[in-house]
Order: sequence, then C-alpha cells, then structure tokens
Amino acid sequence: MLTPDQEDTLLASLFATAEAMQQQLTPAAGQLMVQDLKGYDEPVLTAALQAVRREGGRFTVASVLKHVEAADGRPAPNEAWAIALQSFDETETVLMTPEIQQAAAAAAPVFDGDKIGARMTFLATYERLVNGARQQAVPATWSLSLGSNAERRALAIEEAQRLGRLPAPAAQLLLEQHALAPITPAGRAIVGLLAGPSNERLLALTTDPQTREALAKESAGAAGVPCDTRERLNDLRKQLRRRDKAKLRLRDRQLRHEREEMAQRRASTLETIKELEETHHA
Repeated sequence: MLTPDQEDTLLASLFATAEAMQQQLTPAAGQLMVQDLKGYDEPVLTAALQAVRREGGRFTVASVLKHVEAADGRPAPNEAWAIALQSFDETETVLMTPEIQQAAAAAAPVFDGDKIGARMTFLATYERLVNGARQQAVPATWSLSLGSNAERRALAIEEAQRLGRLPAPAAQLLLEQHALAPITPAGRAIVGLLAGPSNERLLALTTDPQTREALAKESAGAAGVPCDTRERLNDLRKQLRRRDKAKLRLRDRQLRHEREEMAQRRASTLETIKELEETHHA
C-alpha cells in the first residue's frame, strides 16, 4: 500500500511513462490509474513501469498490472502443479501458497484414479484462485507443510530460503525448532564418512551367507564375528564410501555446470535487453 507521498511519486511516473511512450495521459486518467495501482508496493510498480516502457504498445492499467502480477512471486500453473505433486507424498516437506494448497485439496480426491483429471482440476482451480487474489491485490504468501523425512525437511527449508520464498530468520528458526542444522553437500559427506554405511546398504552389496550373518549379528549387537568376516565387512564399507564420494563429486560437477548455464543464459538475456533498448532509443 502506497503512502500519500508515494502516490504523488507514482502519478509523476505515470505521466513520465506516457510521455516516453509518446502517449497522452490526462490528470483525471492519471488519478484513476493511481487509485487502481496504489495497493501494490512501490518497487514492484517501478519495475512494472520500466517493463511497460521497454515493451511498448498501449499504456494502460492492464499493461502495468500484467507485469505487477508476474512479479508477485506466485508460481506459474505448471510449476504450481509440480509443487502440488510433491505435497501428495507425506514424507516430503513442501512450501506452498494458499492457492496451491486449496487447488491441491480440490484435486486430491481424484488423484489416485485419474492423474490427468486431477491435473486439470488443479490447474482450473489454481488459475481461478490466483486471478481472484491478484484482482484484490492480495500479496503472495508461503507456508511450510512438514513431511516425515527429517533430512528432506531440512533440504526443503534451505531451498525455500535460497529461492527467497522464506526469509533467512524464519528458515533458521524452523531448522532449530525441528532440531535440524543446515545440511550442505560437504556436510552430508562428512556425516556419511563418520557414521559409516548402514548395515542395510551393506547387505545389498553381498550375497555371501557368512557376511550376511555377521551383519545380522552386528545389527543385533551380538559378539563373535570372525576376523576374516570382519575384514570383508570393512572392505564393503570402504567400497560404499568410495561410491558415495564419487556420487558427491558427480553431483558437484552437475551443480557447477547448471550454474554456468544459468549465468550464460542470464548474460544472453541482458545482452538482448540492451540491444532492444538501444534499438528503441535509436
């Protein structure tokens, strides 16, 4: 919501935008536009007006609102459906807007028997709810639905913070409330190396009866595992550790590659915007 001083600044920006786009804006029309737009934050309106000037075309309230709504933080319908799909798994921790929660609730009854129908129900409900919220200038809000998997819960909270959907203080508080600390890839590697592979994972690597019996004894806390069998167990543990390290290295390479691709796309987009601006000014 704008203050009276910010409303005056917005009015001046509207007239300046109209002039830059070689269009006429009467004082009465300008005041009406201020009334329609004053429910939004000043930085959002400033960015929207800049986008309108770059885009060209007719300067109307609708042209401004199009960019305001795109910047309100609500996911596009397909992204929202992907989030809703996660919420159907009770082990997953999911960050959702009220519109996603309500649309997912509408789609849930038919999800198991008809996933295509569930998606159509979700999209129709979500778009209706989002349009209604935007018409009333309701800001996007996010809330956390906690799943049963503790590690994935921590990862989801950290991802929400990274995307800017959860403020850092709130994310830290949630992690502390659930006795979780932020987990980095390096941290997961250290934890795995200190704790060692679980006996369940070791069982999956061997079919040798003596080794499997020794693992069962270890799990039960029993003594009497022969030395040669214990050596085989240690070899299996080393094998799993090497495999885990290799997976972490591969994941790090993939993340670096994704970051490089994103940086290249961003640079290309900025270059295109610069060229369009130069063409417009020419």
